[in-house]
Amino acid sequence: MKWEGQRESDNVEDRRGEGLSARGGSGLGGLAGGRGLSLGGVVLALLLSWALGINPMTLLGLAQTGGSEPAPAARHAPAGPPAQDAGARFVRTVLADTEDVWDAYFARSQQRYERPKLVLFSGRSETGCGTGEAAMGPFYCPADRKVYIDLSFYDTLRDRLGAPGDFAQAYVIAHEVGHHLQKLLGTSDKMDQARRRVSERDYRALSVRLELQADCYAGVWAHHSQRSKAWLEQGDIEEALNAAAQIGDDTLQRRSQGTVVPESFTHGSSEQRVRWFKRGLEAGELRACDTFKAGAL
Repeated sequence: MKWEGQRESDNVEDRRGEGLSARGGSGLGGLAGGRGLSLGGVVLALLLSWALGINPMTLLGLAQTGGSEPAPAARHAPAGPPAQDAGARFVRTVLADTEDVWDAYFARSQQRYERPKLVLFSGRSETGCGTGEAAMGPFYCPADRKVYIDLSFYDTLRDRLGAPGDFAQAYVIAHEVGHHLQKLLGTSDKMDQARRRVSERDYRALSVRLELQADCYAGVWAHHSQRSKAWLEQGDIEEALNAAAQIGDDTLQRRSQGTVVPESFTHGSSEQRVRWFKRGLEAGELRACDTFKAGAL
């Protein structure tokens, strides 16, 4: 992926080095609407959150619901000059390209794309959805409309999940920005409403459709990104497809507990994630990504 020298976004907030002091218990009690979970339940949920999902607090059953107040915004030191380490520059470059792609896409229908902020943090960081932790993997918080990522996740992606490569890392960001699109388009709000009226099993099924749609949106981004920049190299698309396969629910469950329980899926199988990313990549249109109307995923 030929990303060096491309435009870098100024919508990145670097909180690395700020840190948060350790708290009692599991460290998850500070999340809005928190409920207790056994350690085993937390570990499994966090493994699943590595599937690049919506706010991993939702997977833990800790996300705020429609009637809850967002967690109070944390105070942060004024931002200094943009960090120049390779990880920060890469993130700013990929985020900038998502901005360019979605700006142009929305403009085609005389709409304005609201660009999200991306927060780099290390360890823990306060979010509009509660306390975010590195163990959760990257996530999007709809309450403050920000993407959060601890760059150490890329080591996990490469070394523990078997998905190396810079375009696999770009896919991570594109997927989370896909959840931002869902917030802008009203899909996330409909999910919040459904959560209050459907069973837990039915909500998990809806969650799978939400996640596969974000994968498809990431594919749409890749389609237009390559057409405008031609910056992908041989093997890059395969890196993204491999990442999608490695973070399927079945693969993660098999790795973490040795068995697969389809009824507990929240993100979709490896095959489904690959299929929906490829659908967006080939079609280049958001309308191709309506997982909620699809008869078969």
